[in-house]
Amino acid sequence: MDLKFTDEQNMLRETTRALCRDTSGVDVVRQMENDPLGVPEKLWANMREAGLTGILVPEQYGGLGLDQLSCVVIYEELGRALAPGPHFGSAVMSVLALREAGSAAQQEALLPGLASGETIIVPAWLEPDRGYGPEGVRLVAKRSGEDYRLTGIKRHVFHAKAAEKLLVLARTGEGADGIDLFLVDTNAKGLTLEQQKSMASDTQYRVAFDDVVVSAAQRLGASGCGWRSWEAAMYRGIVLLAAFAAGGAERALEITVQYSKDRQQFGKPIGAFQSLAHYMADASPVSEGAKMLAYEAAWAHDQGKDILRLAPMAKLFCCKAFRDITHMAQQVHGGIGFTLDYDIQLYYRRAKQLQLNWWDSRYLEKLIAADVLDRPNVRTIADPFTP
Repeated sequence: MDLKFTDEQNMLRETTRALCRDTSGVDVVRQMENDPLGVPEKLWANMREAGLTGILVPEQYGGLGLDQLSCVVIYEELGRALAPGPHFGSAVMSVLALREAGSAAQQEALLPGLASGETIIVPAWLEPDRGYGPEGVRLVAKRSGEDYRLTGIKRHVFHAKAAEKLLVLARTGEGADGIDLFLVDTNAKGLTLEQQKSMASDTQYRVAFDDVVVSAAQRLGASGCGWRSWEAAMYRGIVLLAAFAAGGAERALEITVQYSKDRQQFGKPIGAFQSLAHYMADASPVSEGAKMLAYEAAWAHDQGKDILRLAPMAKLFCCKAFRDITHMAQQVHGGIGFTLDYDIQLYYRRAKQLQLNWWDSRYLEKLIAADVLDRPNVRTIADPFTP
């Protein structure tokens, strides 16, 4: 594995870090907590200007067309800053799903807007108490002439009110092959948005579909390919979430180390006490290991290698590292670390939320176990746009 970053990747890191420092400080993170839109205006405008909203959009559609490792470098910096906004849902997952399942006409119509950040499309896929696999998709899309009628509930839809369209997984038949992807306008008749509260105070919505009519032209790809396309997008997307978690863990450790130097007790910094020093020393290799695993998964994808095990491993380990390191950080800070005046609680709450978002720990363990135990059985995911 060659992890010598190119000049372009180093520039992307520096650009993203500077952008986050200038427009996504912890004051912005705090302002966006429970905000109905959850889109920091200045940060999003600067992301658009820097081209970061088009990192995965091919150059022919106005994007940067970056490889996976370059995207991981960017997401590590976004994680350090806890950068809020719809970037992952729109610029990553919706773009990947469109590239995987969308027709040439659909890509031509939608990818340029996603690349520029002018258009925001977010996924609506999880349902109440249904789980993370294909069996969890129960929202019904019933064929009615040339249209479909969607009925059901989606939860944990990030930034739904800020989006022009939702990317909806709906059931049109039985089994994993009975799932399709639909693009639904957020102002469609019969669609109701209700904001949810979460431990991370991020912007999530419960979306109710009451006989929402969508045309057949709003379906992505051929009938029955929805889950396969979504799963392929998820395997790439969770590697970026792993990088986000690794960046957040690294920054949380830095904050804690500095606090242990500044906080005096019994006439000396609390970091001088062996028990606390060992906590932070133990966290350092975990943080570095998380970054390496995210890098490896991205590098493997760029080399055309199988990431069916590496991608779930990366998100599982990086999110656990983020959660464990922020838990340790709270112990070092003591009770005051839980107060809203201190930044470490922002990292602690988001670390746990990230473990639960998208594919959670149990589902990731299931994927890893299946890959380990099913070998040498052939199990691949079609990825026609691998660089």
